[in-house]
Amino acid sequence: MKEVLELIRQEVTAAFVRCGYDEKYGRVSLSNRPDLCEYQCNGAMAAAKEYKKAPIAIATEVCEQLQGQAMFESVVACPPGFLNIILSGDFLADYVNHMAQDERMGVDQVDTPKTIMIDYGGPNVAKPLHVGHLRSAIIGESIKRIGRFMGDTMIGDVHLGDWGLQMGLIITELRLRQPQLVYFDPDYEGTYPEEAPFTISELEEIYPTASKKSKEDPAYKEEAMTATYELQHGNPGYQALLGHILNVSVSDLKRNYENLNVSFELWKGESDAQPYIPAMVDKMKADGFAYVSEGALVVDVKEDTDTKEIPPCMILKSDGASLYDTTDLATLVWRMEDYHPDKVIYVVDKRQELHFIQVFRCARKTGIVPDSTALEFIGFGTMNGKDGKPFKTRDGGVMRLENLVAEINEKMYEKIMENKTMPEAEAKETARIVALSAIKYGDLSNQASKDYIFDVDRFTSFEGNTGPYILYTIVRMKSILNRYHDEGKSADGAVVLPATNESQKALMLELAKFNSAIYGAYEESAPHRICAYIYDLANAFNRFYHETKIMTEEDEDKQAGYIRLLELTKSVLEICIDLLGFEAPERM
Repeated sequence: MKEVLELIRQEVTAAFVRCGYDEKYGRVSLSNRPDLCEYQCNGAMAAAKEYKKAPIAIATEVCEQLQGQAMFESVVACPPGFLNIILSGDFLADYVNHMAQDERMGVDQVDTPKTIMIDYGGPNVAKPLHVGHLRSAIIGESIKRIGRFMGDTMIGDVHLGDWGLQMGLIITELRLRQPQLVYFDPDYEGTYPEEAPFTISELEEIYPTASKKSKEDPAYKEEAMTATYELQHGNPGYQALLGHILNVSVSDLKRNYENLNVSFELWKGESDAQPYIPAMVDKMKADGFAYVSEGALVVDVKEDTDTKEIPPCMILKSDGASLYDTTDLATLVWRMEDYHPDKVIYVVDKRQELHFIQVFRCARKTGIVPDSTALEFIGFGTMNGKDGKPFKTRDGGVMRLENLVAEINEKMYEKIMENKTMPEAEAKETARIVALSAIKYGDLSNQASKDYIFDVDRFTSFEGNTGPYILYTIVRMKSILNRYHDEGKSADGAVVLPATNESQKALMLELAKFNSAIYGAYEESAPHRICAYIYDLANAFNRFYHETKIMTEEDEDKQAGYIRLLELTKSVLEICIDLLGFEAPERM
């Protein structure tokens, strides 16, 4: 279905053309004075200079052309040259009825679907997820869902940090603790054990211990660096240990991501990019892009239009070791070879912007990525506590993500049990569902690039611009529908009737904006636009609910029309929260 704005624009543009004016002046927008009208056109103001006429004269001419159009209840020319537009009740009812007949509620998929890879994980193996991993997972998952809804093939990659010194640190500490393990026997030629010599809890203790030692003992760090080098150059025992580290870590990571309703199509890591590095480096050298500077191999990526210094992209350190730049470039090599994506999106902390400027430019310059493939960096801001500083535990440490989720689950459980309206098991499951909405909506309702305050009390409130408020609105609709059906009634075949009061029309106007909201969120990779839309829609519904006697309406056709409007609103909200990555319970 076409957007309402587009349908209005077509009519207004045609009126401008009939009056002899350029079609570009027929642009229509939502009214910035909703007390006066629903939509407005300011084209006459812009046309006045070109046509040397008073804007009110142009607006009046166009207004006369629009009189009698079935789409409009009224079109009024107002000084100094505005067109104030109010839609007709019949047109609006017809539009939302067409939405209701479409399983996608009027949102058409893109004409030319793309293959899009999205990198939105980035956790390090052997380390637990903490609150710093939250935004990438939540924002990336929503962008992936929006793209898939619009018809694109979306491929999410967790892109694990599983290479480098941290692996050498773990191996070194494990060798100190259990030197008898076959992984450390250089003469061992048998098959390595299938079971890991550590649990996830032990692994999560080993790494910080080793990291601390390396900062205090230069000899220990040197030993870890040697282990890293040997791992990266084929030591079979160390590579077997890497496999164990990955298996144990990934199982735990999957469990934690599942608790966030976040998933990935690919569980690739930096180690998967390593085989591509030698050929990539050789080609960069052969093509004359890479050169040695102060012992390191680099590629210049500065451009004449730069207003600040952009350092060269470092490909290899002076000792021949690879860096994040190297790994990200090699990852692009295999992504292009295996998937040929039309776009690659990175959902990463905005403080890494310079890194991605260097990588993107280097990838283009060296031919790793063709001009036909878009590279997009979506940098997100910091999740802060009420003190405005990065979110911490009460004792000042970095909070584990599963602890944050558990804390909010418990808070929601306590709120639900206050009412004592459901059994404990149902209350716990409901609390889990509502808590996830609090976390995700609390994050996604903010523009990704901005820092925000993670306020547990506000995010878990059933009132205001929160996830629980949206879910409470949906649950209210489910309750009304259950009561309606329990009375043996059905709205099958019924239609939404033209609005008979202001709140009913306001709800229909919000519903009619659905496809615009989704298209905008898709085009801008901006889930916050969906949050803003459903908050307005929920408010419009609740106002309609309070001002309309739905269940006590005696006119059955009128009541069935209300129910159809309610069903449509519920469907739209459920599609939207699914795109944001959460669902609604049956009751709260």
